[in-house]
Amino acid sequence: MNLKMLAAHLGLSQTTVSRALNGYPEVSEETRKRVTEAARELNYSPNARAKGLATGRAMAIGHVIPISTQHEIVNPVFGDFVAGASEAYLKAGYDMTLSLTGDEDEAQNYRRLKAKGNVDGIILHGPKMKDGRIPFLTGLKMPFVVHGRASELDQPYCWVDVDNAGAFRRATNFLLDLGHRRIGLINGLEFMDFAHRRREGHEEALAARGLSPDPALRRSGEMTEPYGYLAAHEMLTRTDPPTAFLTSSLITAIGVRRAIHETGHEMGRDVSVVTYDDDLSYLSNGRDVPIFTAIRSSVRDAGRIAAEMLLRHVATPALPPETALLEAQLIIGGSTGPAPAKH
Repeated sequence: MNLKMLAAHLGLSQTTVSRALNGYPEVSEETRKRVTEAARELNYSPNARAKGLATGRAMAIGHVIPISTQHEIVNPVFGDFVAGASEAYLKAGYDMTLSLTGDEDEAQNYRRLKAKGNVDGIILHGPKMKDGRIPFLTGLKMPFVVHGRASELDQPYCWVDVDNAGAFRRATNFLLDLGHRRIGLINGLEFMDFAHRRREGHEEALAARGLSPDPALRRSGEMTEPYGYLAAHEMLTRTDPPTAFLTSSLITAIGVRRAIHETGHEMGRDVSVVTYDDDLSYLSNGRDVPIFTAIRSSVRDAGRIAAEMLLRHVATPALPPETALLEAQLIIGGSTGPAPAKH
């Protein structure tokens, strides 16, 4: 089945069928529905190259990943984000391109992608507090969506983010309501916007209860299992250890659990843990009952929402910037309990 055969089957021109499948506004909703239903029934799949020639588009979305000596943004979360985004790309007939770049070459890579017409839009990953990529791409007039936000930029742009500050306020309040007052924060790298917001939310919750954060109970680093273990072990062997931990990653929380057990404590009884959980497909937080109490938001869903947003702006460049703030759920697991009476 090709476009000519589909058009003949419907008794429509090839141009009308092509415009209906590509979402052109001048095609009526009735015609669009008729064409898409026939295409589905007849297993018609438009040739990406032909579609690109017809629309003047590359039919591809770019993900440019900066690799820094300080921070490697290619992390386990990226795979699930791309899986969600790919669902939207596949549905729209788009491909995805992935390129890795040094920080010093990133602007040149964007210029090259724009000049060659290899992609129709870009998704930015791992925004910092003040991210120069955002004004650069705005000036380049390349459609883009940011996974996250840049707190120190006030210009309008498209983004999809979780309410990180609200999530960590809620998690901190949950621990405070259980009687915990010494809460260790094991955060991500705090020049990254998400980690900055999480720390702000945590400290706002403490301040609302008249409490001040203890610098000895704060850590910021790459969110790995060894990092969680070392940070928690050091805090737990202090003379005045925390009774609870709040972590920015399920992977980090696994290291925290190891430290709790190695120091002779029981998680959920002696020391509580609440973690952020990206709901990763390959790393489950328990099957039936969650291992960790968690604030959860699916990064796969975020990928799909970001991709759909970008595709809308590729199709209609004059659209004003869109934003999507996703909420995180609090999931109660076996890792939390009341603060020990001696504290």
